[in-house]
Amino acid sequence: MKGKFSYLWVLIAAMFWGTTGTAQVFAPESAHPISIGTIRLAVGGLSLLFIVLLVGKFNVKNWPMKEIVFAALCMAFYQPLFFSAVHITGVAIGTVVAIGSAPILSGFLEWIIQKKSPAKVWWYSTLLSIVGCFMLFINTESVTVHPFGIVLALGAGLSFACYTLVNRNLVSKHDTLSVVAVVFTLSAIFLSPFLLMYDFSWVMEMRGIVVSLHLGIVATGIAYILFSRGLVYLPSSTAVTLSLGEPLTATLLGVFLVGEYLSITSWIGILFLIFGIGLLILSSRKPKHRKADF
Repeated sequence: MKGKFSYLWVLIAAMFWGTTGTAQVFAPESAHPISIGTIRLAVGGLSLLFIVLLVGKFNVKNWPMKEIVFAALCMAFYQPLFFSAVHITGVAIGTVVAIGSAPILSGFLEWIIQKKSPAKVWWYSTLLSIVGCFMLFINTESVTVHPFGIVLALGAGLSFACYTLVNRNLVSKHDTLSVVAVVFTLSAIFLSPFLLMYDFSWVMEMRGIVVSLHLGIVATGIAYILFSRGLVYLPSSTAVTLSLGEPLTATLLGVFLVGEYLSITSWIGILFLIFGIGLLILSSRKPKHRKADF
């Protein structure tokens, strides 16, 4: 019965991810995007690890540590790759390539590794969503296509696709909360060298504390638990396509909370995103997997 809510879990997770951009707007001016990403993983991972230890569920015996480390590396690589891509080639192109390539790469990985070809409805939904994402961002700034920035954005999309594929296998066999806690704690450790490269004094300011807690606990900890729960029942390609609800949420928050302006093209892009995601939810059948450990 819980499987019928899988799409909802992933969409709520995407909505929580979509709050990260708005949260960064309210962060102290000295907060660099990469330092924000590092703190986000650190707070999220450590808070979840504390909860796991508190409830006595921390037991990594017989866990596939290679997969755990690989998932953590994927999530750690995603942060600098995405933020660097956006810095080099701009928000519009960087975001569209990184987020838009993830569903396609996820479907490709499923086809190559698991020998499963996504259903036709997935292709229709993904195409509509990616076109919507492109229309959403393309008018936000002057477009500058930088080849190295494109490569970094594709690397970010591949990192998220790989994380989703590996994480799905992990949460189908082990406790969801424990898996997310361990993966994100390791990710934070892998990103710890950035602590020596950027100014983190902003974390001690009141606004910095509030932003860090929101990004770490809500937009990372809770979001990835929900996302992982949905992965127990959904193909990774479907989950990644549904995650395109993130830019949709971020854009709407920017309009209604930050006061940003959207062109007609961007509003049409929003409709494409909503239609694409809705098509996937309404047309998909419920896969049969075991219940989540959540």
